[in-house]
This record gives sequence, structure tokens and C-alpha cells, in this order.
Amino acid sequence: MRRLLLGPLKLRGRLDIQRMPSSMADRTWVLVGLQGEGAERKNNSQISGRECLGAEGRLARKLFHDLFTNYTNALRPVADTDQALNVTLEVTLSQIIDMDERNQVLTLYLWIRQEWTDAYLRWDPDAYGGLDAIRIPSSLLWRPDIVLYNKADAQPPASASTNVVLRHDGAVRWDAPAITRSSCRVDVSAFPFDAQRCGLTFGSWTHGGHQLDVRPRGAAASLADFVENVEWRVLGMPARRRVLTYGCCSEPYPDVTFTLLLRRRAAAYVCNLLLPCVLISLLAPLAFHLPADSGEKVSLGVTVLLALTVFQLLLAESMPPAESVPLIGKYYMATMTMVTFSTALTILIMNLHYCGPSARPVPAWARALLLGRLARGLCVQERGEPCGQSRPLESPPSPQPPDGGARPPAVPCGEPRCLCRQEALLRHVATIANTFHSHRAAQRRHEDWKRLARVMDRFFLGIFFSMALVMSLLVLVQAL
Repeated sequence: MRRLLLGPLKLRGRLDIQRMPSSMADRTWVLVGLQGEGAERKNNSQISGRECLGAEGRLARKLFHDLFTNYTNALRPVADTDQALNVTLEVTLSQIIDMDERNQVLTLYLWIRQEWTDAYLRWDPDAYGGLDAIRIPSSLLWRPDIVLYNKADAQPPASASTNVVLRHDGAVRWDAPAITRSSCRVDVSAFPFDAQRCGLTFGSWTHGGHQLDVRPRGAAASLADFVENVEWRVLGMPARRRVLTYGCCSEPYPDVTFTLLLRRRAAAYVCNLLLPCVLISLLAPLAFHLPADSGEKVSLGVTVLLALTVFQLLLAESMPPAESVPLIGKYYMATMTMVTFSTALTILIMNLHYCGPSARPVPAWARALLLGRLARGLCVQERGEPCGQSRPLESPPSPQPPDGGARPPAVPCGEPRCLCRQEALLRHVATIANTFHSHRAAQRRHEDWKRLARVMDRFFLGIFFSMALVMSLLVLVQAL
């Protein structure tokens, strides 16, 4: 008997057991006996668990057999055929996969839950061991033909092969994931600060309102499991039930429309497209502040115009074609128009600055208005000597003969005081004086035109800089 009890222990360590004293060996035998009793109880519990699970499985199979023996999924499961079947629709937005603005297609990943009551699938839980709910393939029972009305692809609607939860009172809950492609009219008139409204309309395709009534669960779709999108911010997804009558049928058709409210995240567009244009537009009026002698006034305007053209090409690639011109496109067009006019005015001012000596005097109205009031208002100081009204030069008086106009007697040229030499000298002096006065008058006219060009530079600098600043602020305010 002692050898039989030591048998299991000898398999683990025969040498250790043989060296034990008798008292220790007795304790070991007791432990072996206890372990054997525990293992036996564990095996009994596992067997009873298997028997319980087997009983539940037999009850579930029996319930399934009893429910679907004479059941057909081709007919609407109502006790009264004149009664409408109520279907509750719940939508959970999981992810915005894509917003194709060029083709105006919105792709979403949704979780769609439909709930209705099947009058032919009811049982007493007490008759089936307290079994109150089972999960079965959705293809075995009748399902409402709820489809997305505004689909944007030609593929037929695919029914998800997920299970449904069937309760003992006939309540059916069908949860199925779906990737939807719906048409969405995209309005880019306020791009990149635009907001979009995209509707998803669900309804029965063949059943009218007298046979199937669809209603939303709650006032809006659930956003609890929504994964944030990098380009769009979701403002909400309210639900609205409508009852419409179509030309093909006389009975009304109810539907549920979930309107997805989106607002574009404009930070990337502001940094990459808008801010460079703002800085370039503020740089363009500074061409009026450059000195005319630098020779870079026109070059700066042309360079700014080319830079704006490049940015507009980049903008055209990222924008969808639309009937309305977006806000940033209007800003680019206005900025390019302003730079074009400023370059043209710069060329005109350069022509005024480089008027030669043969130019006509500044008109009286321009002298009074531009060189007078406007020059003082703009603090345009006159360079060099003060420029006054140019007066017509008078010929120097010819020397008067002495003694009351009596001409002196002719003296031969050989005399020391030769009057003919004196007259020649006087004529030369008069010519020199006339030339000096003519040159001085031409120089004054040239200085007047240069001063007029400086006044116009200062005036248009303030005008165009104010225009560029106001336009930039109006666009940037939209981002706040």
C-alpha cells in the first residue's frame, strides 16, 4: 500500500523520496491524497460546465429550429399587413475618408444601426432555459431595404454580412459598418474659409410610408467614435425626417436626412498661399518709395507681378473648378490688378522725372494743386534753391549814347577807344546772359517736373499701401 501511494512521487524524484524519514513520508502521502481530491473536484466542475454549455447549446439549437422552421425572409414581418413596420435608424460617424471637391463626392465610414420588431420571431425565455437573446446571421431573416438615396457610385448597395441580435420579444438590432460615397455640392466661394453642408438621405427603396416608416434615433448622428480629420472640422450632424411624394408613386415615402456640417481647417492654406501673397502685396507699393535714379522701380513691380502669377498657378491646382470665384482667388486678382496699375503709374512718374530741358513748363493748375497744397500736405521739401515763378528773360539794355542821344563821331578802328569793339563786346555779353537765363529757366522747369514726380510718388505710395493693407486685413479677418 505504501508503494502504491509513492508511485506518483517516484516519477518526479525517486532519490528524494527514498531518503525521507517515515514521518515526512507520511506527510507526503497526505498531500498526495489532497491533491488527488482537488483534481477530482476540478474535473467534476469542468464536466458540469461542459454539460451546462451543452444544455444551453441544445436549447439554442432547439430555439433556432423552432423559430425558422416555417419562417420566410421574403415577407414583411407584421401581424397585420395594413400596419406599417417601424424602423429606427441610428448613424455613428467614424471617419471622413475623402472629400473630392473636384468631383463633389464625399466618402465616409459609418456605423449604421437599424432596429425593428419581427412579429414572427418571438418566444418564451422560460421555455428555453432563460435564453432571452440570440445572435444569428442577418441573411436568415427579413431586413428593411434602407439605402442611401444620393449615392455617387454605380455599384449596387452591398448588405453587410454581420449578425443581428434577436430578442425574445421580436426586437431586432442590426449593426453594420458601411463606406458610403454620396454626392455633395461643394461651394468654394469662401475658400479657404468655407463651410460645407453635405446631406446623406436614407430611406426604403420599394416600401412606401404605409408599409415601412423610418425614423431617426435622436436629433443627430453620434460623434462619440469620430476620428478627427486633418482638413475638415465637424460641427455636427443633425438628423431630419421628411415625408415626400414622388411622381412615380401616389403613396408618401419617408426618409431620414443626416446633414454633415463641415468647416475647412484653413491654417495650411493661410501659411502656404495667403501670407506670401499678403507680404508681396505690401511690398509692391514700396516701388513708389525707391529713388528714380536707382533704376529698379519698374523692375520691382514686374518681379512682384511674376511672383503673384506663380502663386496663382499653385492656387489653381489646389482649388476645384467652380462657377463662383473663391475669396482667395478674388484677393489674388485684386492684388495683381493693383500691382499692374502701380507699375503703370511708376512708368508714368519715371517719364515725368526724366523730362529734358525741352519740356514745357508745369501747368498752372498742377503747380497750384500738386506743387502747392499737396506737396505741403505730404511734406515734400524742395531740393536746392527755392523754385519760383520763371519770368521771361529780358535782353540787357544796350549802352545809350552820351549827350542826349547824339552818337559820337566815327573813329577809325585804329583808335584806342573803338566803339565797334565795344558794341561787339556788349553783344557777346548779352548773348552770354541770354544763354545763362535760358539754361536757368530750363533747369527750373526740369526741377519742377522732378519735384512733381516726387509728389506723385509720395501720394501713390500712401494710396496703394492703404489699399493693400485694407484688402489683406479683410481677407485675414475671415480666418479669425
